[in-house]
Amino acid sequence: MRTRLLLSLAVAAAAAVLPVTNAATAAPAAATAPPANPTTVHEWLTTPGVETPTDGSLPLNGTVTKTPVTVHVDPNVRYQSVSGFGAAITDSSANVLYGLTPENRTEVMRNLFDPRTGAGINFLRQPIGASDFAVGQDYSYDDLPAGQTDYQMRHFTIAHDETQILPLLRQALKLNPRIQIVASPWSMPGWMKTSGSMIDGKLIDDPKIYRAYALYLVKFIQAYQRAGVPVDYLTVQNEPQALERKNYPGTDLPWEQEAKVIEALGPAIHAAGLHTRILAFDHNWSEHPGDISSHQRASEDPEPNYPYDLLATDAYRWVAGTAYHCYFGDPTAQTGLRASFPGKDIFMTECEGGDSSTIIGVMQNWGRSSIDWNIALDENHGPHLGGCGSCNGTITVNSATKAVTYNDQYRDIEHFSKFVPNGATHIASTVDTNSSKGAPLTTVAFTNPDHSTSLVALNTGTTTQTFTVVYGTHSFDATLPAGATVTYQWGAIH
Repeated sequence: MRTRLLLSLAVAAAAAVLPVTNAATAAPAAATAPPANPTTVHEWLTTPGVETPTDGSLPLNGTVTKTPVTVHVDPNVRYQSVSGFGAAITDSSANVLYGLTPENRTEVMRNLFDPRTGAGINFLRQPIGASDFAVGQDYSYDDLPAGQTDYQMRHFTIAHDETQILPLLRQALKLNPRIQIVASPWSMPGWMKTSGSMIDGKLIDDPKIYRAYALYLVKFIQAYQRAGVPVDYLTVQNEPQALERKNYPGTDLPWEQEAKVIEALGPAIHAAGLHTRILAFDHNWSEHPGDISSHQRASEDPEPNYPYDLLATDAYRWVAGTAYHCYFGDPTAQTGLRASFPGKDIFMTECEGGDSSTIIGVMQNWGRSSIDWNIALDENHGPHLGGCGSCNGTITVNSATKAVTYNDQYRDIEHFSKFVPNGATHIASTVDTNSSKGAPLTTVAFTNPDHSTSLVALNTGTTTQTFTVVYGTHSFDATLPAGATVTYQWGAIH
């Protein structure tokens, strides 16, 4: 995502709401959440205009009561498993975080990644080489002078990442060993492309290039693994429908070419004994009108069915799932693709500007992950090479004072990452009401590996909403202010 696009959501899960909370200028309190138990409900509430979440509890009753609005949570109706929630340690994010003192950086990393005292972020997206959020200039791991090639990757090196990016990733993994990582390239090395540059252009349609690019990606996985950072998932091109990227890395990769890349990469990963899984596509729920226009200007056909066309090729056997972005369309596209290809998972790998309603919509539609964009930026929304000039980080670090602001995005992620660990399962939650107008509640629920239950609810209305949550033979009464998001968690009930 480089141009800030309006998020168009057509489902109630993604209805527009007031901001969840104002940005907090101080680090959140590092208080260990009480363990979930079967007699008390842990309540984590963020309210518009209130900087600090409310950390409280509610009694869980051994009886079921009926009220005008009832949320039914049913652990017997199970959907997808969850991989996690998080953001991206881009080159820019690493640069901003390294502007802090070591002591302050350690505190910030705890607040981001520690599952007990912080948000417990557990899924990261890692650019392979430069994205638009890089410092100074674009780079790949095999840059060469014009006219030269390196099909055997003799010049491959991840030296650029060894100074700041990899140390931060290792620190994050130490704080939360359950973190998973999906890696994505904004461009392959320029010598592999028709433009001769990481900026714009296509992958050269030549078997030697496909083999070289597959080797490049395998070398990346191996190098990161040796550096102590395993790569769980991989996409072969960020936003492959994004043409006309004039000042930052990007590649026009039609689905036919992506299929060829995957057909070379899948066997190469297997032959190397690696366990990294390939995700297809890595772009919007629906093709954006701007991208359609770009295709037309390039005398190319638009590709509205890109993930369908790709999964219908022989590349299918090597693909674990499909990655989406949130910048155009709505999350019901995920359910449509899942219905056509039920053996393939769905991931949200980038969503700058989303909120808790977006994450709920992603989870309601078979999403295994929800990943925001930069984990940290400065007060000028950078540094960056081009593209989005208004993107926000999960946190903002003032370049002069080094004050750290925990943005709404941090709170939105925290509602999930703090209470829904890797391996949780999305279960049914339905909102029932006797009102003809319905109720302004959107919910999503999970059963966790420790058999506790987490329920995230959002009040999309303009007035306070009271309701009852029913779970089997138990229930509890709740009140949710207008625009507020809450996570409830309770222990195993036998």
